Amino acid sequence: PILEACGKLASHVEGAVRDGDFPLVLGGDHSIALGSLAGVSTAHAAASRRCGVLWVDAHGDFNTAQTTLTGNIHGMILAASCGLGIPELTGFYAPTRKIDPSCVCYIGVRDLDPEERRLMKDTGLRVYTMNDIDRLGISRATEEIAAFFRERVDTLHVSFDIDAIDPRFAPGVGIEVPGGMTYREALFVMEGIAKTGLVSSADMVEVNPVLDVRNITAKMAVDLIGRLLGETVY
Repeated sequence: PILEACGKLASHVEGAVRDGDFPLVLGGDHSIALGSLAGVSTAHAAASRRCGVLWVDAHGDFNTAQTTLTGNIHGMILAASCGLGIPELTGFYAPTRKIDPSCVCYIGVRDLDPEERRLMKDTGLRVYTMNDIDRLGISRATEEIAAFFRERVDTLHVSFDIDAIDPRFAPGVGIEVPGGMTYREALFVMEGIAKTGLVSSADMVEVNPVLDVRNITAKMAVDLIGRLLGETVY
């Protein structure tokens, strides 16, 4: 069922990119990124554009069938998009690797499985954990991420899992992980990345209205999207 849904999504996203539009993908769990990443990478590869991915998430989503503790597909999506995992996922939509791991950067990470962490380190991804944000500050971390992508890619896909924000501020998520970014920090990251001029597509996932309180998480998601699209306070 995931492959079927993501296949339809990938086709729509690829078409949007080829038409010069900005595909904004709103969804449930992060498994939908299998489709959005396949679509954007296929379209950009055809135009000889190097695509990067900013993965904003409490989790790595970099497990494989061999490393996962839960078996959840949504915890394998970025690994599969980078060519690691079972053939059904790595060969989805197109037989080639969708994303070069050297063009992937995380921010907000604070919950990784042991073997997932090892795989991420072995693959050479750029990772900014919550400890890094505490040490560097959100301004410097964002500046470094912007510089990282400017040096490496022609275009950028931002995949934002709302659980990157601390559940004190964003309670409407499926898997709460304490110790996340504040709402202000998340807005700062989105505004800073928008200023690179590289962002051409995005996901916003994991907003769960059943668990939300007075719709505050959904409203945050809308504001975050606005900042990513260039909205500013002044």
